[in-house]
Amino acid sequence: MIKWKGTVWTVHPLFVLIMLASVATGYFTELLTLFALVFVHELGHVAVAKGFGWTVREVKLLPFGGVAEVEDGSGVPAKEEALVAIAGPLQNVWMAAAAWGLGQTGLWSEEWSQYVISANAIIALFNLLPILPLDGGKLMNALLSRTTTFHRTLRIGARVSLALSGAMVVFAIMPWLHGGQSGIQPNLLIVGLFLLMTNWTYNRHIPFLFLRFLTSRGLTASRHLTRGAWALPIIVSKAHTIAAALRLFKRDSYHLIVVMEESGQILAVLPEQRLVNGYLEDGKPDRAVLELFM
Repeated sequence: MIKWKGTVWTVHPLFVLIMLASVATGYFTELLTLFALVFVHELGHVAVAKGFGWTVREVKLLPFGGVAEVEDGSGVPAKEEALVAIAGPLQNVWMAAAAWGLGQTGLWSEEWSQYVISANAIIALFNLLPILPLDGGKLMNALLSRTTTFHRTLRIGARVSLALSGAMVVFAIMPWLHGGQSGIQPNLLIVGLFLLMTNWTYNRHIPFLFLRFLTSRGLTASRHLTRGAWALPIIVSKAHTIAAALRLFKRDSYHLIVVMEESGQILAVLPEQRLVNGYLEDGKPDRAVLELFM
């Protein structure tokens, strides 16, 4: 564990196991290079995140990238999350280009240059898969949150990630299932199982993640009020529960809750802070929205 500029850097046990295996098989130089590529990949994420003022508490390095623990959580804009996510694969692009240049000038052998180019390509493309917590999964969530509610974004992201990580596990054992001579693909199986378990936990924690999103709405509201912004109305009936109304919130929007009769008569209009605070203070999500006025 190393702490550098306020961020704790750790190596995930999965990476340690692969490193020990590489020593036994004589591929330590290749793995050390992979470690360096992954480290620079994560530096790209951290540099852009801190450029936006995020607090990055910890980065865990994995064989295919890393997992960053960010203090700001769901309170950051989707655009910032997308830029932070894409910053990692962009590091692999310039490193692959540099490896090609070193190979062309003869400073590196053609074989080693091709290895580094291939390793960067694999890391970048794998991380762009739409599976959480990979960069592609974060890009997927950022895009979804621009088009649908945040609660639905969490659910769709979890389901897609579970399906694709499960498919990765099946693909890894497919040769064995068909009785092929190549057998199981151990590296792909280990990574697939890791992603499957991670997303299984993520799916179970959706209520907590949504609650964290709600607790950050005060910061979001202040940001909108400071610079001025359009308010996106949410129209609900007087029988709507607070929980149902909260699930209609979008990530980068400020909301006004309009309680309306079926006839079209407006009974009340309240800012989103009133709804969020009403829920957080008494923790009764099944209360009707209209009760907040009584």
